[in-house]
Amino acid sequence: MVVGPIAAALMILGNVGVILVLFPAHVWWTIYSLVKTDRINAGLKLAVLIALPVLFGLWLGLGIFGSALVALGYGFFTPWISTFEAFRQESEAKKFVHGIVDGTWGTIKGSCTVVRDFADMCFHSYPVYLTELRESSQNREPHSIRLPFVRRTPLQRLLDVPSCIVVGLLGLVVDIPLYTVIALIKSPYMLFKGWQRLLHDLISREGPFLETVCVPIAGLAILFWPLAVVGSVLLAIVSSIFVGLYGAVIVYQEKSFRRGVSYVVTMVAEFDEYTNDWLYLREGTILPKPSYRKRKSSNSAEYSVRTNVSVKGAEYPTGPSEAPAMLVPNLAPARSVREAIQEVKMVQIWENIVKSCEQRGRDLLNLNVITTVDLSEWLRAKETDHETISLGLPSYSLLCTVLQSIKAGSGGLLLGNGVEVNQHNRPQDRLLDWFFHPVLVLKEQIQALNITEEEVGFLEKLTLFIGNAASANAWDNGAQIPQDPLRTAQIQAISRRMVGIVRSLSKFPTYRRRFRHVVKLLIAYSMEREGSCRSSASSHSVSFFEITQLEV
Repeated sequence: MVVGPIAAALMILGNVGVILVLFPAHVWWTIYSLVKTDRINAGLKLAVLIALPVLFGLWLGLGIFGSALVALGYGFFTPWISTFEAFRQESEAKKFVHGIVDGTWGTIKGSCTVVRDFADMCFHSYPVYLTELRESSQNREPHSIRLPFVRRTPLQRLLDVPSCIVVGLLGLVVDIPLYTVIALIKSPYMLFKGWQRLLHDLISREGPFLETVCVPIAGLAILFWPLAVVGSVLLAIVSSIFVGLYGAVIVYQEKSFRRGVSYVVTMVAEFDEYTNDWLYLREGTILPKPSYRKRKSSNSAEYSVRTNVSVKGAEYPTGPSEAPAMLVPNLAPARSVREAIQEVKMVQIWENIVKSCEQRGRDLLNLNVITTVDLSEWLRAKETDHETISLGLPSYSLLCTVLQSIKAGSGGLLLGNGVEVNQHNRPQDRLLDWFFHPVLVLKEQIQALNITEEEVGFLEKLTLFIGNAASANAWDNGAQIPQDPLRTAQIQAISRRMVGIVRSLSKFPTYRRRFRHVVKLLIAYSMEREGSCRSSASSHSVSFFEITQLEV
């Protein structure tokens, strides 16, 4: 009750302030990028520009509402969980002290960290996406939401825009009220059904009450289950906005106003059927479900998500026969919620990547490849124009991990702590899918090239300095440019893809904060190393002076 309002106020004021202060810039950046890009055609540009006021209004409303909801949840629940953890102390005095102290200052600092990550996402990550949208359009066919087998002139495509607008507005008028009515009618059943299931699990020690570490959170779930029901109703209302607006896309794809209206009606029936299945009510729905596609999608597997695909394209079966996603070595059972979070496999991999980047940075500092001045300039720079530090250093670290895995004969990636992550034991996470599979493809490409030590040095230079020839020539690592132009182009392509993977990772909200912390640690390490060298040199000079006096 004391810390919660403070932490929540910091998050609400910080996040809402970021949204409102950067809102004019977001509007200008978005409009400018849409006008300048060649990635989309004129018809789609016009449709997006017309829909921008609605999208920006949703961003303001959902951003402010979501910030307030997350702030209240974080501010009140984090100290509460910390109090549960405090009672795991052995002595009564420690229980009393930690019960008061834990979750106070840490929660306030955590709320500031959340605001900082959110600001990084709005001020750094979003402009990077827009910059790529503007600059990566050369030699590429413009994207369109039209079907590939339909040949229409630009004027005919522009004539579809009024129908798209009408169906989009119709979707908002129809879907939002009907989604709201369905959600409100079924919310009492969801409330009592959830309480019944939670109480049954509590009595039989099943489900969330099976693990001791989850008992406090599961107990709170019983008390705050009405809030979950209210959140589900609000989520249904918010989702109906995007579902209704998607009707405009259906009209443009199908080139039919009637099919767009059919989509609006069908989505209401789909939502009713989905809620029936989720709440274990009767199957199906009594609402009409007209078809809004000209033909059934026979290649539905093309749009399905493959959860586990090997590098060579072999797909592992899903279900009980699939290899368990367990990261070795096995971890000890957690005693607290915080320890359980630290044992998440994705957290372990992310922490290892950060530590590896720090270690590679120290190695480069020891070799004088990068200097304290380079790190300090990047840290003080208003924009990330020092690509050797912002992109080259993490790309070089990732390259060293790949090369180390190849030398060890690993089938996946060999992390710095000796743990191997491969297709069998990797975490089944969507974010990891975007990162893990491309890295393994690069690993196989490097293996297929059978590059020599001199070519490895050339690849390291390309990856670290990102085309900066002057800095690359200053580093004597035994690199040698291949005589074959084709082989040189292949190595350059690998370097560009490695940097591209890191560039995608740099857009994540927590990346900027963590990488700045790594740079600060490297600066401190470099200054400490230089200070020890100076003290060692001064001690040597004093010893020589004493020896000279003794000889005299």
